[in-house]
Amino acid sequence: MTIAIGWQIYTLTHSVAALGYLGLVQFLPMVPLTFVSGHVADRFNRRTIVLLCQIVEILSTAAIALAAWMHALTPIMIYLFAAMYGAIRSFEMPCQQAFLPAIAPPALLPRAQALMSSLFMTASIVGPSLGGLLYGLGPFTCYSISTLGFVIAFCGTLALRLDHTPPPKAPITLASVFAGMGFLNKRRDLLGAISMDLFAVLLGGATAMLPVYADSILHVGPVGLGLLRAAPAIGALLMSWWLSTRPLGRHAGRTMTISVVVFGIATIVFGISHVAWLSILALLVLGASDVISMVIRGSLIQLATPDSMRGRVSAVNALFIGSSNQLGEFESGMLGTAIGPEAAVVAGGIGTIVVAITWIPMFPRLWKLDRLEDVKPEEV
Repeated sequence: MTIAIGWQIYTLTHSVAALGYLGLVQFLPMVPLTFVSGHVADRFNRRTIVLLCQIVEILSTAAIALAAWMHALTPIMIYLFAAMYGAIRSFEMPCQQAFLPAIAPPALLPRAQALMSSLFMTASIVGPSLGGLLYGLGPFTCYSISTLGFVIAFCGTLALRLDHTPPPKAPITLASVFAGMGFLNKRRDLLGAISMDLFAVLLGGATAMLPVYADSILHVGPVGLGLLRAAPAIGALLMSWWLSTRPLGRHAGRTMTISVVVFGIATIVFGISHVAWLSILALLVLGASDVISMVIRGSLIQLATPDSMRGRVSAVNALFIGSSNQLGEFESGMLGTAIGPEAAVVAGGIGTIVVAITWIPMFPRLWKLDRLEDVKPEEV
């Protein structure tokens, strides 16, 4: 779905800025909805919320497939769909992130987080690779298969059995809605991990420029775009498999910081590369380093957060993820328009390295974080 929308927007507009706007319209609905969605995730059955969100995703993706079949799909329609998808994800993501502690015991959470990442990355590999091939058969085919994917996800969620009993209903107050931010302010290691990942991906968002690189710099076409999209996921998948069998030991905080520096270096290499194999290699390293940060951050969130707060903290994390991904695409698109895509990617990589180094004195508790299994939840 992502690769089809991105390629179609670029095909219709031939505008780097249009790719940036695609990320922006997905991000904007998340801002006002995040804190409410976190409160909803802590007060109602999380599985039911996810099922309702997936029904909307099925119907909306089927609608965009129908529009493509009728040759009536326009950039405005794609932007509206992206905005609606961002709104739905603002409710869906906090609930999905809170599923894992209901399935795995605390001692196994880091391995479970790595295993979940490997499954996600497997889908990320198959999806873009198929997306590039299927888009050659037409947008309708690509969007129809995406609809089928949402149906399969709905069936999987329907079969899931979770041990989560919502607390007694309580009135919504400003204090309860924004309690997630208050908790993060108390847990500086958690705030540092989430915010470092936010700014690293926000600045180093090379993936937003992939359609431009595939078309105008590397000259590899839509199939090559699928390979470029899949490369970070392949690197992440290999690292996820490694972490699921050989989990992180000591110095988790330092490991996360170093992985972000490597992420920045890989971004710079990709930015200056004009050779397809080197670009793919850089994206492989980028994905592998990113998943290390993702596993540490995800494990820390689940281990440090009490269940009564997990939805609201996960909602803030989802907002940060959305900021880094969608807003990062907008930033890359605008910067790419101003100074060129290659300079924008290189500047983003340099900025990522600066963030990682700056975060060491700003969040010393994160830098000193040792074993993840020793992390305990703290009540507010």
